[in-house]
Amino acid sequence: MKLISRRLLSSWGKTAELLFFPSFCELCRALLEEPGEKVVCRRCREKVRRLAAPFCPCCGGFFEVGVEPHLCQTCLGKEPLLARHRSLARYEGHVKEVILLFKFRGFKILGDWLGDLLADNLGNDDDLWEGVEALVPVPLHPRKERARGFNQAQILARRLAKHKSLSLLERRLIKVVNVPAQTSLEAEERENNVRGAFRARKAKDLKGKTILLVDDVYTTGSTLRECSLVLRKAGAREVRAVTVAQA
Repeated sequence: MKLISRRLLSSWGKTAELLFFPSFCELCRALLEEPGEKVVCRRCREKVRRLAAPFCPCCGGFFEVGVEPHLCQTCLGKEPLLARHRSLARYEGHVKEVILLFKFRGFKILGDWLGDLLADNLGNDDDLWEGVEALVPVPLHPRKERARGFNQAQILARRLAKHKSLSLLERRLIKVVNVPAQTSLEAEERENNVRGAFRARKAKDLKGKTILLVDDVYTTGSTLRECSLVLRKAGAREVRAVTVAQA
């Protein structure tokens, strides 16, 4: 009898919550009524998936469907600072909308889910993970992190580190210059914008290690390349990177 009563109360409580405090998917506005649904409904989440397209095995840039995987012209032309990079998908559609909700609308809870997606879809890529000893999130400037309330790359990195049972080196890479946002700049301006913006700390924790950088979006790669340069100068043996999406 007590069990039945608890179930009835739970059911009534859920009904009352939906009636008086309805919660809707931030993407399609459907009512969030399935267990565990938060911010984005199950149907919209299922549309955020790994892109099934060939990519450059070095920089991870996606090619058009039907093309065999091969080194892109950029990676053939010069030795990249990043040994490898992988993304889950292109920065478009539902992937882009979820990242914007996470990053700019304060839905921090989406970060854990995106981290789980990265682990589920890219966690078995031996070419990316073999030999990796620690993860390093791309840092925000302290002023920007205070304004946002969190560092999105840090949340992703923490989740990935947990899945892969790897060390997470937080605050070993810091942003010392609060440069303008990269989104409004052209490719060459992006390179100049981030030059000298990062600094390594506690280099002894980095020396000789293969590091995996973690960030949310890869556009021109200028931020990740600058971070890689700083880490390698601090003694890291090799630097790779993973992102949720690439523009």
